[in-house]
Amino acid sequence: MTRTARRNRRTLQVAGAGAAALLALSACSSSDDASSTTSDSSASASSSGKLSGEVTVFAAASLKESFTTLGKEFEKQHPGTKVTFSFGGSDSLAASITGGAPADVFASASPKTMKIVTDAGDASGTPSTFVRNELEIATLPGNPAKIASLKDLTKSGLKVVLCDKEVPCGTAAQKALEASDLKLTPVSYEQDVKAALTKVELKEADAAVVYKTDVHAAGDKVEGVEFPESDDAINDYPITLLKDAQNAEAAKAFITLVQSAEGRQVLTAAGFLKP
Repeated sequence: MTRTARRNRRTLQVAGAGAAALLALSACSSSDDASSTTSDSSASASSSGKLSGEVTVFAAASLKESFTTLGKEFEKQHPGTKVTFSFGGSDSLAASITGGAPADVFASASPKTMKIVTDAGDASGTPSTFVRNELEIATLPGNPAKIASLKDLTKSGLKVVLCDKEVPCGTAAQKALEASDLKLTPVSYEQDVKAALTKVELKEADAAVVYKTDVHAAGDKVEGVEFPESDDAINDYPITLLKDAQNAEAAKAFITLVQSAEGRQVLTAAGFLKP
């Protein structure tokens, strides 16, 4: 079976899994929040009565599709609420939070960037890992450069894009390269994983090292190439309630949804790994 055929089959499998996850979430919304009663935070939310108001979530760019889906589901389960997202590089989001930007929830693509927030005393409680993510090479559709390995990215004349070294996907890429004893000079370093992927989608680059979830989300706009060194650079994703949350009860309920079985179905359907 060719890599393209494998890629198409995997895309169909992911699409099917995503549809199943959404059906499961829809069914869950009428179940009187049974899964939410499994944590103290959800009990607190229930005891306060009907949730309402806006929840502001700062989240890693790679979570955009999954969290947007979960945000819509949350609003459906809790009429009168609105989930507003700010997606971007985890390091930039962390800097904004410690700089005083108003937010209720922070979901980071690495413990290192979460530590920026916890060290500043801006987290409420201890962050918990809710998913993990691994790298994949994104190439142009059909993989015209015939990239089959991480080493192939070092070919002369190949235009490769990486995430900035301070961004979790960039840090992970450097770990993978070091594990292979490879040196790579990209044509550009991008501020978040979506920006790196866009370079390939616009045919401004031949390849980019991004997350597997972003390759999935791009559909037929790119083709994914797996490489074994990604096992040395898997990122944990922690989430936390923020100390100065303006809508703490609704924020806790959103975190509960993310960590629930239904939330995990959406995340794993997008290609995320279980914690």
